[in-house]
Amino acid sequence: MARLDHVITNIVDIFMDYADDGGKKRQLNKEELKKLFEQEIQSPDLKDTISAGDIEDAMAMLDKNHDGEVNFREFCRCVCVLAKCYFQKKTGRGGKRGKGKDQEGEEEEG
Repeated sequence: MARLDHVITNIVDIFMDYADDGGKKRQLNKEELKKLFEQEIQSPDLKDTISAGDIEDAMAMLDKNHDGEVNFREFCRCVCVLAKCYFQKKTGRGGKRGKGKDQEGEEEEG
């Protein structure tokens, strides 16, 4: 299986594993989201971006329809945010908006 195929199927499978509540609606409540973060995020680079205290904030940010649960679409937003954080950490890019390469270089010289 190609790497991106593997990533996509893993995202769907992980969500379904944690949101499985006996055949009812497939959504994550706060406890399921916390358990998912704790068990499925092991990389120190990613684990440092999420702490147990951040679960309330994550729910508020992700739960766009304010039903107290995270649906698959909302979960995908979370995965995208984590991927962006990892990319920024790995490349040293991002995080500073409105600054181009020229502006950053001028600040270092001055």
